[in-house]
Amino acid sequence: MLNKFFALIIFLFAIVLILFYFLFGNQNHFSDEKVFLDDEIEVKEESKEIKIYFVGDIMLDRGVLHYIRKNDNWLWPFLDIADDLKAADLVFGNLESMISDKGYDVGGLYSFRAPPETMQGLVYADFDILSVANNHSFDYTVNAFTDTLERLEENNILYAGGGFNREEAHSPAIKQVDDTKVGFLAYTNVGSPAWQATEDRAGIAWIDDSSLDTLKKDIEKSKEKADILVVSFHFGYEYHDKPNENQKLLSNTALKSGADIVVGHHPHVVQPLEINDDGVIAYSLGNFIFDQYFSEETMRGAILEVIIKDKEVTSARLKETRLNEEYQVKIIE
Repeated sequence: MLNKFFALIIFLFAIVLILFYFLFGNQNHFSDEKVFLDDEIEVKEESKEIKIYFVGDIMLDRGVLHYIRKNDNWLWPFLDIADDLKAADLVFGNLESMISDKGYDVGGLYSFRAPPETMQGLVYADFDILSVANNHSFDYTVNAFTDTLERLEENNILYAGGGFNREEAHSPAIKQVDDTKVGFLAYTNVGSPAWQATEDRAGIAWIDDSSLDTLKKDIEKSKEKADILVVSFHFGYEYHDKPNENQKLLSNTALKSGADIVVGHHPHVVQPLEINDDGVIAYSLGNFIFDQYFSEETMRGAILEVIIKDKEVTSARLKETRLNEEYQVKIIE
């Protein structure tokens, strides 16, 4: 009888051990499985904001060049603003003076050409893309124009609105920041249509009311290559603080054709910023670096700051800039 009792005790003890194992001893298995599942979960990082700065007219000849030489410093105009520009992911401007020692003055009322050493300032200020489509592109003939393109390329600065043939002039310059491709087209309707690039001749991208179909096609093709598309226009009336009908037509045609941002220059004064359902228009950013000392308006300019996130424009605002008496530019907050 005693043996049966001990056998029963041992049997019950064994049952308890087995139940204990299944209830508690298998916890490590479940825990390991949970860790395995956690390892498989892909945590999506928050996308980074991309900041782009757009500036207006950059002219490094005449009075500006005088003070560069007086101070014996090729970086002179940019010393007070370079750090601000370097805080952006991309910096774009309009190059109003070709940078070259080639060609000759064609005899315009105002002819600009800056010496090759002035390229140092653009590199120092961290410019990424420059428009070469404006009414001073051919001041010193096509030779200075093409020499400028080559010098920009040598210094890793992209150019838009011009090229060694028509296809290049009407194609976007594209910069990629992380996984976002930003494309830049540029045009002028100030100057001469005779400067247009052809299939076998270097020149600029010309635009006017009669070539809107060209603009639309260029934008449609460019949007296939870029997530965000910028269109730059050299247009408008000088010293007018409001856009004219041509500026409005070209800008809105660009946006409705697929552009996200339109930036303008040539008036030498700041014109309004417009934000609508189609995109952003800065009709004129005024002078960034220029020697037009005769009015307060021409010694002021604006930087268009655009923020992009998840391949969309999320904000846009103007930041005021001013030139001092020796044509150094700085941001005025």
